[in-house]
Amino acid sequence: MNKIIVYEHPDFHGLSMEFTDDIPNLVQKSFDNCISSVKVIGHPWVLYEHLYYKGLQWVYEEGEYRNVSRHDIVSSLRLITEDLSDPKITLYEHSNYKGKEIVLTCETNLCYSSFDDMASSHIVQKGAWVLYEHPDRGGRCITARYGERVPDYGALSFHDCVSYLRPLKPGKGTVTAEVLLEKKEEKVTSVIIDSICGLNSTDHEQTFSTSLSKEYESTITENFSFSNSTTISAGTTFSLDVFEVKNTFTLSVSNTFKVEKGKSESHTETRKVNITLPLIIGPHTKLSVSVIRKEVDVEVPVKLTITRGKHSVIEYGEYRCHSGLSLETEYKEEKI
Repeated sequence: MNKIIVYEHPDFHGLSMEFTDDIPNLVQKSFDNCISSVKVIGHPWVLYEHLYYKGLQWVYEEGEYRNVSRHDIVSSLRLITEDLSDPKITLYEHSNYKGKEIVLTCETNLCYSSFDDMASSHIVQKGAWVLYEHPDRGGRCITARYGERVPDYGALSFHDCVSYLRPLKPGKGTVTAEVLLEKKEEKVTSVIIDSICGLNSTDHEQTFSTSLSKEYESTITENFSFSNSTTISAGTTFSLDVFEVKNTFTLSVSNTFKVEKGKSESHTETRKVNITLPLIIGPHTKLSVSVIRKEVDVEVPVKLTITRGKHSVIEYGEYRCHSGLSLETEYKEEKI
């Protein structure tokens, strides 16, 4: 979801309204010239001084802004919808894309180049950009969007003014996860974690009334790994619907595993198993009872659909789970 919440007063006080589409005329929404703070979710928004996207403009990326640049002056709003993942812009020295040119793909201070206060036209090949009059994002600014060809800055009163520019960044976006169960890999190992022994050296059957009850601590550890080239930023969260393995060694995991980029999650559970010796052990017989933990390791690829604005990309990650919660006992008799 891409939206902006606008507030009448600073610090998110007073009346508020929420928008998810371009608003060319805030008069029709009864919210003209009264915005003083905003919250942006998803892609950036541009705020304009006048109706129908005219006059001064200010750009706000995802975040919370307790004070906008100019209070009580905004009359229209526009959502940036472009794919912002791979920006590129070409600036030209003269109008109609003539003279010297410079191609940029990242935030740049033109004061450190030979192109300061020189641009008079541009073409945006990818993404969306903000062009500033002064260094460090100062002075007036204009937005430049994908596919846009501006042959002459004269109409914008921006000839030979650009000293700084930056590409707009996408919001965190939404992530949808699909577990690819058909590609699941599973490995089960058995580990003896305890044993007890009963011994009958006589020529007669021997009766026992001994029982043993102990608690054993076992763990489940779940984690999620992203591809090395992931575009998902730290702090992004999404839920993963976790499966259950339908066999003898069922994974006792939560139905939903919450993934957060930059963190791993694990938890410990305590399981109790009761071990009871048989009442009768035969003559010259040794009885061994072992407590066995079945450890299950599962790896499953996960398809991630990342949606930012109106654009979606697909990546792959991997869910991993190690479970040692399956405990059982094994009895073995030997003649002595």
